[in-house]
Amino acid sequence: MENAVDLFDNYSKSALLKLLKSQVKAVSKLESKTEKLASVNTKLEQENSYLKFQIEQFKRAMYGSKKERFIASENPEQLAIPFEVDQQEVVAAVESIKEQITYQREKSAKKHQGRMALPSHLPVNEIVLEPTENIEGMKCIGQEITDELEYTPAKLFINRYIRNKYVAPADEKGNQQVKIASLDFRPIPRCIAGTHLLTQIIIDKFVDHLPLYRQIQRFSREGVDIPSSTIDSWVRLVSQLLRPLYECHRQHTLNNGYLQADESPIKVQDTDKKGATHTGFMWVYHAPIPKSVYFDYRKGRGSEGPLEMLNDFEGYLQTDGYGVYPQFAIKESVTQIACWAHARRYFEKALDYNKINASHVMLQIQKLYEIERKATSQNLSTQERQALRLEESHPILNEIGNFIAMQSKLELPKSPLGKAYDYCLKRWDSLMAYLKDGNLQIDNNLVENAIRPLALGRKNYLFAGSHEAAKNIAMYYSFFATCKKNNINPSKWLLYVLENINDTKSSELHNLLPQYFNHNLVD
Repeated sequence: MENAVDLFDNYSKSALLKLLKSQVKAVSKLESKTEKLASVNTKLEQENSYLKFQIEQFKRAMYGSKKERFIASENPEQLAIPFEVDQQEVVAAVESIKEQITYQREKSAKKHQGRMALPSHLPVNEIVLEPTENIEGMKCIGQEITDELEYTPAKLFINRYIRNKYVAPADEKGNQQVKIASLDFRPIPRCIAGTHLLTQIIIDKFVDHLPLYRQIQRFSREGVDIPSSTIDSWVRLVSQLLRPLYECHRQHTLNNGYLQADESPIKVQDTDKKGATHTGFMWVYHAPIPKSVYFDYRKGRGSEGPLEMLNDFEGYLQTDGYGVYPQFAIKESVTQIACWAHARRYFEKALDYNKINASHVMLQIQKLYEIERKATSQNLSTQERQALRLEESHPILNEIGNFIAMQSKLELPKSPLGKAYDYCLKRWDSLMAYLKDGNLQIDNNLVENAIRPLALGRKNYLFAGSHEAAKNIAMYYSFFATCKKNNINPSKWLLYVLENINDTKSSELHNLLPQYFNHNLVD
């Protein structure tokens, strides 16, 4: 200790102070360097987690399930607890499970529900079968009845309208009056296709997604060769006939105070691009209250389409996060509603990145949906649904918002969880807005469901033949999606419309729309 003191005896006071300051400065630099290294290490760990997450996402995309099912746990930390189990215990547990499965299968096999009940509305063709043996002198003591469901294949036939001409005796001037029955009942003059055939072609293509060339092949098997140009012209003529009804449908759909909107691509043959297709877009608008769906085809995904369609719109507009829609929320007369299903997907994608935090938010979102299911199962009125949301959903939403606001400060913005937080924070007012009215939906799933037939159609006919054809596709999907929402048989509806549209006044055209259609007219 004395040697240590002697070591500094040769230093002056100022030199000692200078030495001390240099040591303090060196320590400070080391601490600063340590902090920087710790910060770099944290970022590297986060980047490493993100890279691992991407690998898991690639694996999931190639081999995994596409479902977004989430099995909640009140304690997300329990989702990945490491533990060790004795191998003998594992074998015993597996054998026990096998026994339970075997027992359950044997037990369930005894609970056969019997054959499918046949629909009561179908016509019954009674066929009485008598024994082939001699029954002379025998008395009938009862009957055994066996029903089978049968099908008569559709068949083509010719309606030949024979119109007798009548002439009146000549008057004093020698003029003669000729009378003949009218053919005005046919929807398309000079078209050789009957109304039922036109209906079936349209339904096969736009409801059952059967391309026209495959319909032509089917007709050919029946011995009737219809040129593709002919069947194309039939579809075009029906489309022209229905155009006024389509415009009426647009007005009645968009003139609602609550709309859901979404968009989806469609490939279109373009004469300006030889050997290539153009990517157009179907903009879809759904009015949940009258259950009306309107498809609007546009050549692009820009704002021109929705700006034209929604220029005079006032009310609630529910959308996903696409950048075109927020401009409508600037208007005081429009309230934008966000979609909790889209928000949830961001957290679902982040499960492999940070299971604890992502699971926590997903569990809270699941509770919001449980409240919605409760309101539906109890058949609550719109006022009662809103009251239930304010009482039970509002506190959960506040908890989600506080959690996201706090955790977002600790997360890399470009990480999966950071993107999920950012998506919600930017749209938080819109995510809360469904509390304002019991008519509003928690998500945009209803309009997304209406778009699904378009995806099925794309897989079958691949692309539209022209921009005009794409507009016709939009019209038919509008009508048939609305039929589906209102439980209207699309075939019966279209047949009735084709038979009656020419005799319907413009002021009464809306009565033919599926959302206002009288079921009794076709039942």
